[in-house]
Amino acid sequence: MKQRLSDPVKFLTFLLFSLTLSLNSFAQEIPSDAAVISAGEALFNGNCKSCHRVKQKLVGPALAGVENRAPSIDWIYSWVRNPAKMIASGDAYAVKIYEEYNKSQMTAFTNYTDEQIMSILAYVKAEAEKVEAPAPGTTTADGGGQSGVPTGYLNAILIGMIVILLLLLVILALIINALKKYLDQKDLSEEDKEIVHSKYTLGSMVRSSGFIFLVIFLVASITFKTVIDGLYSIGIQQNYAPKQPIAFSHKIHAGQYEIDCKYCHTGAIKGKQANIPSANICMNCHSQIKEGTNTGTGEIAKIYAAIGYDPATGSYTGKQKPIEWVRIHNLPDLAYFNHSQHVNVAAVECQTCHGPVQEMDVVKQYSLLTMGWCIDCHRKTDVNTKGNAYYDKLIELHNSKKAMKVEDIGGLECAKCHY
Repeated sequence: MKQRLSDPVKFLTFLLFSLTLSLNSFAQEIPSDAAVISAGEALFNGNCKSCHRVKQKLVGPALAGVENRAPSIDWIYSWVRNPAKMIASGDAYAVKIYEEYNKSQMTAFTNYTDEQIMSILAYVKAEAEKVEAPAPGTTTADGGGQSGVPTGYLNAILIGMIVILLLLLVILALIINALKKYLDQKDLSEEDKEIVHSKYTLGSMVRSSGFIFLVIFLVASITFKTVIDGLYSIGIQQNYAPKQPIAFSHKIHAGQYEIDCKYCHTGAIKGKQANIPSANICMNCHSQIKEGTNTGTGEIAKIYAAIGYDPATGSYTGKQKPIEWVRIHNLPDLAYFNHSQHVNVAAVECQTCHGPVQEMDVVKQYSLLTMGWCIDCHRKTDVNTKGNAYYDKLIELHNSKKAMKVEDIGGLECAKCHY
């Protein structure tokens, strides 16, 4: 009888012990040692920062709280070392992340030890717990606005210096007022009293050396800030969305009616340029569809005028004029890019570079399109080698890798894009 009574106690004790072990294995204590955090910061900046931020989503998810979102710390270790294997195994959380981020696979860090990965988690946790001070401006690093990295700091410095100058003026005014009161108590001559109580006029103030210095200082500061902002924005046109001569909505065509991008941009599958669709392609549909979803007949009439088409008679007049579309995406001449190589051979989706075009009424440049942005893509993108004998030998040479990246086939060689 005693043995039977003790069995439930033993069972509950064992259950609580197992639960404790389970919780400990899931949420191992993240180190707070300064040396560990410093080591993690170096690893994060050297290898993780190109795709991740602590509190903001970039190419990959924000890492703040990752130790609580992931199934376990051990899962994080496995994921960092070999994400491809985790996805291939059918791991539910790994597949979820893979699908959520447009099937962009994270780079495998096979040589990282548990201690190194834990140091990165320590740094992420320390950064996540910091209280952010509001600062004006945005940064280009997170793929957001384009005011330039130093803009917020320059604004704060400029405003601070102006405040300091105003405080100095107030202090000088108080000192002058105190000196006047002190001198009034002295036995001064009429000439001295006239000097002490002389009134300031607008003309005398404008001509004063102090006012001239203040104006020169403000003009020089604003000019310096403008020049710095301009230098940081050279070659960056992210979010550029010019007004077009015809209000063509990709949201209606590519989104609502699901027209394939390559139906209009035919050059993307066979040449370097994606090309601007000709009005003849527009007329494949608009010879019958004469009223737009949002704009009625107004914008479609501009197509008819450009191609010389009379919708009343269904005939062409022969009077044509070009549609002066405004170019949005423009790589520098020193960079070679081939659409067909990416779209036709590599099967890269248009949205990978151009964003969710099917949701845009007015198309904008979605991605940075900088050299660093392209290199980062080549480092993390798998090469599609299935059914292509050209890659058989390369696959054999890279058989130690689970997935062959673009960088493994020369994707980072300078001459690939610059020659």
